[in-house]
Amino acid sequence: MKSNLLAVVIALGTTPLWAQDAAKIETKTIDYSINKTGSSYFFTLSKILQAAPVEDQCKTLTCWSYSTLSLLESELIRMGKGEYNLSQMYVARCAYTEKAKTYLRMNGNHSFEQGGEGWDIPNIVSKYGIVPESVYTGLKNGATKHDHSEMIAVLKGYMSALVKREPGSYTEYWLPAFEGILDAYLGPIPKEFTYEGKTYTPQSFSAAIGLNMNDYVALTSFSHHPLYSNFVIEIPDNWSMDRVYNLPLDEFTNTVKSALGKGYTVAWAADVSEKGFSFRDGLAIVPADESTIKKIGTDNVGFNDAGAKKEGNAFSQPVAELTITPELRQAAFDKQTTTDDHGMHIVGMSTEKNGGTYFLVKNSWGTGNELGGYFYVSESYFKFKTISVMLHKDAIDKGTSKKLGL
Repeated sequence: MKSNLLAVVIALGTTPLWAQDAAKIETKTIDYSINKTGSSYFFTLSKILQAAPVEDQCKTLTCWSYSTLSLLESELIRMGKGEYNLSQMYVARCAYTEKAKTYLRMNGNHSFEQGGEGWDIPNIVSKYGIVPESVYTGLKNGATKHDHSEMIAVLKGYMSALVKREPGSYTEYWLPAFEGILDAYLGPIPKEFTYEGKTYTPQSFSAAIGLNMNDYVALTSFSHHPLYSNFVIEIPDNWSMDRVYNLPLDEFTNTVKSALGKGYTVAWAADVSEKGFSFRDGLAIVPADESTIKKIGTDNVGFNDAGAKKEGNAFSQPVAELTITPELRQAAFDKQTTTDDHGMHIVGMSTEKNGGTYFLVKNSWGTGNELGGYFYVSESYFKFKTISVMLHKDAIDKGTSKKLGL
């Protein structure tokens, strides 16, 4: 699809799009040839793939659930199974149960936070199934926006008190009590529900939509582990201690490009704390001269309302970018100037008029920027600041798959 003028459906008000009356919906045309009004950047889309409407994670650190379920929703479209809106909060809620069990087994010496990784979704769906958003919103008492700040404080306080007890002194009631907190804030999870005239359990609904959770793999590129091996990636939100496959940087980047070219979208975890990352400006870049951008204020917890404000003409006038090498990437990870901040969804690819590949990325911070909740990421930024990606294993070229033993 070469046209950069795309019609995007925008819902008016706070009611979710899929629950709205057609009279309350308008169509807005978004020009994807520029990142914002007045910009000298000019993008020509070479690939854009279908995705569900942009949502807003609000005051939660559940980007990992939004981004990876968005991947699965695009997968359902790709496979001809139709459009679905899957419940992010169902997955997040079930993940809390698994996090709590692990935290207790580790005597509190483990991560117990809101964050997670893309591979949590296949793990959770395999065990707990999945439900549509309309069945489980995680919102109560008329609330229209998510805010988990109080809930996580209560959950952490409960678990902290539990692990301070003498080993073996807590009872079998600890887990029902923990689930009771989740019920109070998010609502009880359904054992059965009706969707489009049929009755399902979460497990039977997962089986009915027909996604095989074993088909999805995570990739990365770091030099502190052998290439073409898999390893437990050392990031705090990898609470499940899952493994990722390790590729050389260029092969890693080309794998994502190739996947998009074949019609597969990609879940993306990355650092978004950089000066060159500006969701408001619809762009993420790595200027060779950092002084071209000024960062104003500090990033909020979880970056869930776009973080600190950035100023500089680099978001309007193309500038030279840093050349990213495996050594530079590794050093940033080792020094923790590259951190695991945010999960997003890569749905397209473009070329800028001055050269260079840019990825079109769907975010979960609402539709407030000029690209309706999307933004462009330069190949340099992707190479430098990516933590990992997740995609269907069939999207990986056969030669690479063979090297990885897939």
